[in-house]
Amino acid sequence: MSKRWKSSFVVLGALMLLSIVLVGCGKKDASANEKPLVVATSGTLYPTSYHDKKTKKLTGQGIEIARAVAKKLHRKIEFKEYNVDGQLTAVKTGKADFAANDFNVAPNRMKGFIFSTPFKYSFSSMVVRKSDNSGINSWSDLKGKKAAGEAGTVYQRLAEQQGATLVNYDNVSNDVYLKDVKKGKTDVILNDYYLQKLALEAIPNNGLTINKKLYYTTKDDEGGVAFVMKKGNSKLQKDINKALKELKDDGTLKKISEKFYNADVTKKPTVKITKHFDIE
Repeated sequence: MSKRWKSSFVVLGALMLLSIVLVGCGKKDASANEKPLVVATSGTLYPTSYHDKKTKKLTGQGIEIARAVAKKLHRKIEFKEYNVDGQLTAVKTGKADFAANDFNVAPNRMKGFIFSTPFKYSFSSMVVRKSDNSGINSWSDLKGKKAAGEAGTVYQRLAEQQGATLVNYDNVSNDVYLKDVKKGKTDVILNDYYLQKLALEAIPNNGLTINKKLYYTTKDDEGGVAFVMKKGNSKLQKDINKALKELKDDGTLKKISEKFYNADVTKKPTVKITKHFDIE
């Protein structure tokens, strides 16, 4: 065999080996992308994460943004429903890649988690009985009142800090909270303004109102709402932030925001805030 033929076989063999390596790498990358993003959420928090009454499909602002992010990343997506503590535990233990449930970029969570770029800004409010404001006309009136919420949230910590008696629920829907305030089983719900406003609008003749004289903010409000990820998962954080930027630039975030909140919550609101709290 001539040297020319020998060299040709060597080159051909090298090319075949290279193609096998490239194909193998391609399969490895493809399989990584085929793995779905697992997202922890509640499925009970209207309008950020809830089941549509007609279709029973999980939807909401946070859910649809998560779906849009997954599409940008060419990944399938899978949702798992937990209460607030369960969502954070799922992220911390790796059972979920991130949590989407109106989580504020809270300083106390930064020790164990990292956050995406915020995609919602808001302030906080209180739901009370319309007839008498549940007897709450100033912040000092919260003392001794029964505050409904979920254990561990910034809202329940604030209520306790103000002397209220906590009545904790485990991942129940908004209508349960609202009916109990109306009945007098509880007196007040401290929570995000937009969530409370829409929850009241969804249930006509509920006998409740938002006390407009007691709008407030906390350190958590300042940071906005974002996706929560396990600390150290900077690759995922970078990928999600890139996708969120693209979704903001092309108007998708605003469109989703207006669909679920009837307002552009991607911008910081301008309302009269009566008090700012540092939550212990």
